[in-house]
Amino acid sequence: MTEVTEPFSHVQKAAAWVVHAVTASGVVLGLMALLALVDSNPKGCLLWLGAALLVDGVDGTLARKFSVKRVLPNFDGATLDLVIDYLTYVFIPAIFIYRFIPLPGPLELVAVAFILLSALYCFCNVNMKSNDNYFVGFPAVWNVVAMYLFILDLDPEMTFGLITIFAIMTFTTAKFVHPFRVPHLMPVNIAMTAVWMISSLLLILRQPDDPVILMVPWIVSSAWFTGICAWRTVLGYKRGM
Repeated sequence: MTEVTEPFSHVQKAAAWVVHAVTASGVVLGLMALLALVDSNPKGCLLWLGAALLVDGVDGTLARKFSVKRVLPNFDGATLDLVIDYLTYVFIPAIFIYRFIPLPGPLELVAVAFILLSALYCFCNVNMKSNDNYFVGFPAVWNVVAMYLFILDLDPEMTFGLITIFAIMTFTTAKFVHPFRVPHLMPVNIAMTAVWMISSLLLILRQPDDPVILMVPWIVSSAWFTGICAWRTVLGYKRGM
């Protein structure tokens, strides 16, 4: 039987390709982050990674709005997104942590290996999303972890411990919220995301100073998402009992 495809206008197809181009721009942002890293510019690296994070946060919404999968069925935007995400969420942040974040000397490469290998499982896990669009297991947002470690400037042993914990959490059923996909409390989550992103940006720019006026909204927004994730994880365990 011959497959019947829906007729789409040139405008619809052009719009779909523009959405793919938005996604693809993440690789250029990743390149800029890598160049900043090579130039020993940790702030610049984090800012470029933040720009890539922002692009990744909106391209999925655009893809759904313009029905990209139906309009361009022969081009896999999900694969494109995964390739760029591994670069900007995992590989470059892992190098950033190795280069700029103090770790116990003998364990530097071990920490980086934990990041790279656990993220491979995350990206290949077909059950990485729950029915209500929460991530199942730590979603390999090592760019965010790198930013926290840079701002908080923890002891090397504590840093290694946190990296190990997050890597292990990749293989658990802990739930992590996607602020643009989870319907529950979405308006509040989006507002908290805006607060978090703005305060994170300002804190990166102000390093090594941590003004209290900036730390307060950053901590509050971080605590909000931690609470949401903990609540959904506990709820999931109760439902499974």
